[in-house]
Amino acid sequence: MSCTANKPAAKSTPAADSALKAQVLQIIRENPQVVVESVQAYQQQQQQQVQQARQTFLQQMIVNPASVIGDSPATGAADRKVVLVEFSDFQCPFCSKAHTTVKQFMDKHKDKVTLTYKHLPLTQLHPEALPAAKAAWAAQQQGKFWEYHSALFTQQDKLGEPLYGTIAKNLKLDEARFNKDRQSAAAEAAIQKDVQLAESLGISGTPFFTLNGETLAGAIELPELEKALERVVGATPAPAQTEQPAEPQTETP
Repeated sequence: MSCTANKPAAKSTPAADSALKAQVLQIIRENPQVVVESVQAYQQQQQQQVQQARQTFLQQMIVNPASVIGDSPATGAADRKVVLVEFSDFQCPFCSKAHTTVKQFMDKHKDKVTLTYKHLPLTQLHPEALPAAKAAWAAQQQGKFWEYHSALFTQQDKLGEPLYGTIAKNLKLDEARFNKDRQSAAAEAAIQKDVQLAESLGISGTPFFTLNGETLAGAIELPELEKALERVVGATPAPAQTEQPAEPQTETP
């Protein structure tokens, strides 16, 4: 064996770069099907990864629900055998509508179902979605997430700095701690963790729900949730999961 020095790579020139680009473009023009096939193969690979991630997540909800809930706020049944995961945005009008349905559902089934909330602020659409999420996270640090979350949805038309402070005051939070927490790196990290989870599962619109092995999207109605619960509790096979029909009541960036 011997020590050898690598020869320095030849420097590229603008003329060489231009010639190379021209050759690549010419190859693409002569073989457009190759580009189409490459794009299709990439999309198929991405879809397979999303499907695998979602299947793993849904299975994990049944096998180890505590790992799915993590540090997210949770309410309802303590046994966590049936878990409703909600991905939501405080400024999304469809999320506000779904909030009413979920509240009715949980009032009826809080002894059987555990509800957990995951943040998915659609910042491209809603400028107050992220500030509202941070404020709710800060309230969670003082044990008042669900009260704060309900206040945000019921006053969605007033989202903004004045409202965040008013809700904190009405809930008798430590306001200095509240403001410090919502402006912290920890708040940003917690919300980003939820966003990354949603992205890995192929969730791009809100609201979106999972109930053990079931997936539900849009401003769901109470009968839809009830039927999903019946299937979960009865362990009957769920219908094939399909995309929502045209114009689903969700928002996507």
